Amino acid sequence: MNLVIVESPTKAKTIGKFLGDKYKIESSYGHVRDLPKSKLGVDVDKDFEPHYIVPVKSRKTITALKKLAAKSDKIILATDEDREGEAIAWHLAEALGLENSKFKIQNSKLPQVERIVFHEITERAIEDALKNPRGIDMHMVDAQQARRILDRLVGYQLSPFLWKKIARGLSAGRVQSVALRLIAEREEEIRAFKPEEYWSIDVLLKSGKKEFEVSLAKVDGEVLDKLGLKNEKDAKRIAKDLESSDCRVTSVESKETHKYPLPPFTTSTLQQAASQRLRMSVRQTMMFAQRLYENGHITYMRTDSVNLSRESLEAAAKTIGNEFGEKYLLSSPRIFKGKSRLAQEAHEAVRPTNPLITPEKIELEEAGEKKLYELIWRRFIASQMPEASFDSTHIEIAAKSSLSPISYQLSANGNVLRFDGFLKVWPQKFEEKELPEVSEGENLEVEKVNPAQHFTEPPARFNEASLIKRLEAEGIGRPSTYAPTISVIQTRNYVEKNEGRRLQPTELGELVNKVLREHFPVVVDIGFTAKMEEDLDKIAEGKEKWQKVIRNFYEPFAKHLGEKYEEVSKSDLVKEEKTEEVCEKCGKPMVIKTGRFGRFLACSGFPECKNAKSLVKNVGLKDENGIRMKCPKCGEGEVIRRRTRKGRFFYGCTRYPDCDYASWQKPR
Repeated sequence: MNLVIVESPTKAKTIGKFLGDKYKIESSYGHVRDLPKSKLGVDVDKDFEPHYIVPVKSRKTITALKKLAAKSDKIILATDEDREGEAIAWHLAEALGLENSKFKIQNSKLPQVERIVFHEITERAIEDALKNPRGIDMHMVDAQQARRILDRLVGYQLSPFLWKKIARGLSAGRVQSVALRLIAEREEEIRAFKPEEYWSIDVLLKSGKKEFEVSLAKVDGEVLDKLGLKNEKDAKRIAKDLESSDCRVTSVESKETHKYPLPPFTTSTLQQAASQRLRMSVRQTMMFAQRLYENGHITYMRTDSVNLSRESLEAAAKTIGNEFGEKYLLSSPRIFKGKSRLAQEAHEAVRPTNPLITPEKIELEEAGEKKLYELIWRRFIASQMPEASFDSTHIEIAAKSSLSPISYQLSANGNVLRFDGFLKVWPQKFEEKELPEVSEGENLEVEKVNPAQHFTEPPARFNEASLIKRLEAEGIGRPSTYAPTISVIQTRNYVEKNEGRRLQPTELGELVNKVLREHFPVVVDIGFTAKMEEDLDKIAEGKEKWQKVIRNFYEPFAKHLGEKYEEVSKSDLVKEEKTEEVCEKCGKPMVIKTGRFGRFLACSGFPECKNAKSLVKNVGLKDENGIRMKCPKCGEGEVIRRRTRKGRFFYGCTRYPDCDYASWQKPR
């Protein structure tokens, strides 16, 4: 018997469909070893040697796998193909008593233990992998270990500083702290933003019986930029000139333009598109993608590559011919090249394993999975369809007023779709505007001049999609880190989503960011964090030793942290604010304090009196009519949104604990 070990029971079940009785497929149920939760687990004095343990939840699994391994003819480690999967394979080898150098069970005569990888769970992919086994790639393992140890060193040594100086239960992390900084700095930009007034002028012109709208483009030969007209006086003066102007067509340019499809999905572009088109959170996207992958419907969902296999390109062409006809076929496949330095040609983009299974044909019980499969299928198929073509027209018009010596130039752009191409399966918003046929020298009548006032708007808050795009552009994090990073900063009450699904820092998040930025600038430095990602990549490539990378970070970090413990006091960071409110339990003044869940009212007599409650500014949810909601249970307090210790929101009464009303659903 050959023992095949994967990390998930669903994956095991899918692989089992393709392998015969000679194979027994078992799951490790994820990681089987990790650093201990109760202590640092890294010996900083012994070259950062990690002390791994088998968690309680994995002990039964390891015992069962050891028994099976002892009776097996061959052991095949078939975990995922990325660094995380490689590390799981190595931890399995260690936990099961396999020697890394020889890949044999200790004290046995078993043949070599094999490591296989595949980017899709299909019969062909599994067969190819079994024919091409390899050893464990220790460079990839070292890169994953380095990330884990770095994150542990930062989290377990910086978090207690936040506990001592701000409030217990807070945490800091390498990538999460940079993400928080980006969100907090965007909020600062929004607060500091001062709107600027500007004006635009549109003119309705008439050519024969047809009317069309043009915009003011130049004044006395100078291009009018967006903020060129700053006040109503100038705008109305120009509008008056244009009302009495003779308008003549000076240029008509028509040409065919093309719009090309986007590449198939990588992890980050999948997360962004699912957020924008399906309103899925990053966490939901990765959960559904994991299920689709493990059930054999899509290729591996953690990838930087936009490469496509020859077989998938042939399948795409066949699907397009069947579904849409020959005019939507390319003469040769479209090849994409990715930006990622580490995107290997052997890896592929996220795509359907069998494109012939259209979204209408696939059988999936979960609606979210079905929607995500359709998104992946459409993006992949669109990438191999012809470009869309448009008839584009640009018209320029000279306007000369009898009231002024100033010359004006008006312009209009038209865009008419002639062939939809890839837009057939990947619809996009674009402005289709047909202009009337006019010729150079033709005189046009001014029907109406419309000056309009505008104000510049502040930069938009990040949503999950735009935050991932920014993190990726800055070189921070990797495909496997985006979802947990965004999730953890919300769970820890540093960031919350507003009604528009935009990310806003909480008061607590802004305080933590301020402390980290002022006292630990390296930890939240974007350039430094990106450089660390590059160093981790070099470890994965075998170009750098993991201990050296950690040492270069840790030694100055530890020295700086020690200095800050001495130099920074809690009163420097968190100042209690006095209030006029009196504690109803002991009569002492109430003060505003900062805790794990933000600012709250507490009795100044603490710890003798432990009275605490929410701040008034956080209460008073409004109903559909804009009226503050009274507690439906006691009728006296107001309904507020609270957060559990695990970060989940619920609704409760401001009179808690006197009133214990609580609901997961917003009351109506």
